[in-house]
Amino acid sequence: MSKIMAVNAGSSSLKFQLFNMPEETVITSGVVERIGFDDGIFTIKVDGEKIKTVTPIKDHTVAVNMLLKALVEHKIVASYDEIDACGHRVVQGGPYFDDSCIVNEDSEAKVEELSELAPLHNPANLIGMRAFREALPHAKHVFVFDTAFHQTMDEERYLYALPYEYYTKHQVRKYGAHGTSHKYVSGRAIEMLGHPEHSKIIVCHLGNGASLSAVKDGVCVDTSMGFTPLAGVMMGTRSGDVDPSVLPYVMRKENLSIDEMLNVLNKKSGMLGVSGISSDSRDIENAYYDGNQDAIRTSNLYARIVSKYIGSYFVELGGCDAIAFTAGLGENAAYLRTLIVNDISEALGVEIDEALNGKRSGDDRVISTDASKVKVMIIPTNEEVMIARDTVRLLGL
Repeated sequence: MSKIMAVNAGSSSLKFQLFNMPEETVITSGVVERIGFDDGIFTIKVDGEKIKTVTPIKDHTVAVNMLLKALVEHKIVASYDEIDACGHRVVQGGPYFDDSCIVNEDSEAKVEELSELAPLHNPANLIGMRAFREALPHAKHVFVFDTAFHQTMDEERYLYALPYEYYTKHQVRKYGAHGTSHKYVSGRAIEMLGHPEHSKIIVCHLGNGASLSAVKDGVCVDTSMGFTPLAGVMMGTRSGDVDPSVLPYVMRKENLSIDEMLNVLNKKSGMLGVSGISSDSRDIENAYYDGNQDAIRTSNLYARIVSKYIGSYFVELGGCDAIAFTAGLGENAAYLRTLIVNDISEALGVEIDEALNGKRSGDDRVISTDASKVKVMIIPTNEEVMIARDTVRLLGL
C-alpha cells in the first residue's frame, strides 16, 4: 500500500487529496485558497468534518508546509515519510507529452518552456510541485498533463488553417484541456456500457470552464478547446469560439489593447457577459425560472452551442453510444441538460427521463429512457484519482 498526494496548484490556490493506493481510498482532502493574501483560507477534511483556518499565507511554500503540518497534527499521518509520492496536475504539456511523466530535470524544463502557452497555469503548477519537493525530499513526483489525453488527435483535427510554418516554428495548434477528466469519464462510460469491444462516447465537461471530447474505443478523436482553454463552447466567463475579425473591430470601437481584449474574452464574456447576471449557472438557473429574459437567452444560447458540438462529434464518430455529462454544470444543472438534449433529440433520437434527470445524486447514473437511441449519463469526474493512478503506474508503487 502507498500513500499518494494528488495536487492541483493554481496561481492563488492549492487543492489536494491524499490517497491510499491501489485501493483508491481518500484519506483526506482540502484546499488552500487566497495564497499571497493576509486572509488566506486553509480547509482540510478530518474524520468527515471540514476544519477551516483563516490566516496569512505568503506563498505556495507556506501553503504546502501548512497542509503537511496539519496532516501530522490531526494524526492523519504519523510523519511525512508516510507520503510515498505526489502527482501534480499540469495544464499544458504541449507536443512533448502524450502521457504523464516522472519529474526530472528535462520534464521540468519542458513544463517551464510551455508556460508561454499557459501563462496562468503552468507557472503555478511548477511552484506547487517545487514546494512539495522541497518539503518532501524523500518522495517521488509525477507530472499529469491536461493535454496528454488529446495527443491522439490526428493533424486534420489539431491543425488550424493558418500558414503551416506557424505550427512548425511556434507550435500553434489545438491542444485541448480537461484531458484528465475526459479520460476518467469516458473510461467510466465504457464500463457502464459493459466494456463493449468498440465504443463511441461524447464527453461534456461543463463547468465554469467547459469542453467536449469525442472518444472512440477509449481514444480521443477530437476536443473543443484549442491552442488555449479559451476556445470551444461558451463558458462561465470565457467566450468560446468567436470570429477573429470581431477582435480588432471591438478593440478600435472600445479603444482596447490586445491584453484588455483578451481579458474581456477570458473574464467578462460567456454566461456573465451575455446575461449580465452572473458567471454562476445557479444564479442563471434561478433567474431562468423567474422568467428573466436575459437568463433565458443565455441558457438557450449555451445549450445551442453545446448541442452543435455534440452534433459535429456524432458525425465524426459515425454515431454515438453514450453522451456523458460531468463537472459542475454537467453534473448539477438539470435544466441545461434538458435544453441541450431537446436541441439534439430529433436528429439523434435522444430522450431523457426527466424524473431521473432532476434527481439529485452524486452517483454515476443513466438518465436516458429505454427508447433513447443514445444513452445519456451523468458521471461525476474524479481528476484526483486519475492523478493518483498515473503516479502509481509510472513509479511502479
